Parts: sequence; structure tokens; C-alpha cells
Amino acid sequence: MEMSIEQVKEKYKDEWVLVEVLEEDELNRPIKVRVLAHSRNRDDTYAAMKKYADKYTYHFYTGEIPKKGYAIAFFI
Repeated sequence: MEMSIEQVKEKYKDEWVLVEVLEEDELNRPIKVRVLAHSRNRDDTYAAMKKYADKYTYHFYTGEIPKKGYAIAFFI
């Protein structure tokens, strides 16, 4: 299903997302994409990259990025 980056961010909040880029703006930023994989675990989306190596993809995190000078630790 074709989505905008904002729709992906809303639907997959605080997850890593791998998308196929379908359309870009004049600055080559993705504006229309198709979700290929998503997960709270970055390694899952990295693994999916191998499967979709033949596609033009964009990989990103939809959560809040910490400000410079701060660090985050995750306990699993």
C-alpha cells in the first residue's frame, strides 16, 4: 500500500521502518513509499534489507531522536 512518510510515522510510531521509495520530491526526499518491513528491533529491519537489496529503499526510525549530548540505554 502506498503511503506518505508522515503516514508511516503515525502508523509505526517508535519503530524502525524499511520502505521502498516510490516517489521523491525535488530534493530527493521520499514522499511516497511502500512499507517492506517494520519492527521495534533494528536488527529485524536490517535483515529485511538483504531480502530487498534490488529495490530503492529508505531505512529510518519513527521515534524521537535524543538531543545531542544525551544517551539512551535499553533494557531487554
